[in-house]
Amino acid sequence: MVNHRDDRPLSELMTGLVADLSGLFRKEIDLAKAEASENLNRAIGSLETLLVGLIFAIGAIGVLLSAAVQGLGAFLVAQGMTEPNADALSAVIIGVVVAFLAWAMISRSLSSLRGSSLKFDKTATSLQRDLDVVKERVQ
Repeated sequence: MVNHRDDRPLSELMTGLVADLSGLFRKEIDLAKAEASENLNRAIGSLETLLVGLIFAIGAIGVLLSAAVQGLGAFLVAQGMTEPNADALSAVIIGVVVAFLAWAMISRSLSSLRGSSLKFDKTATSLQRDLDVVKERVQ
């Protein structure tokens, strides 16, 4: 930084510094608000995906348990299993498969929510830069 003589009185310099700092912190607060809004919008998008995944999981369970259980049960009966045992086993098999698919979608959405952590990286970097400038001016 270039050292040059400023003939303004100290009170005027301090008033200018306070005004600059006040404006700087107002801008930082605006940046933090914008970043929080951006993070919130991303989180809401992930929650929407989670809800859609849950709806698909419920629909898949209903459809697959009615159609696939009957189909697998008929196959097991054709292989020589008794009808009550075939129906029970096919219901368990299909239920486990559908539950795994639902878990995969829900897990993916939750992982996306965790991945979009609500950190204020831009604001923190900007604040650090501003503090460095203030320190430089005060020295």
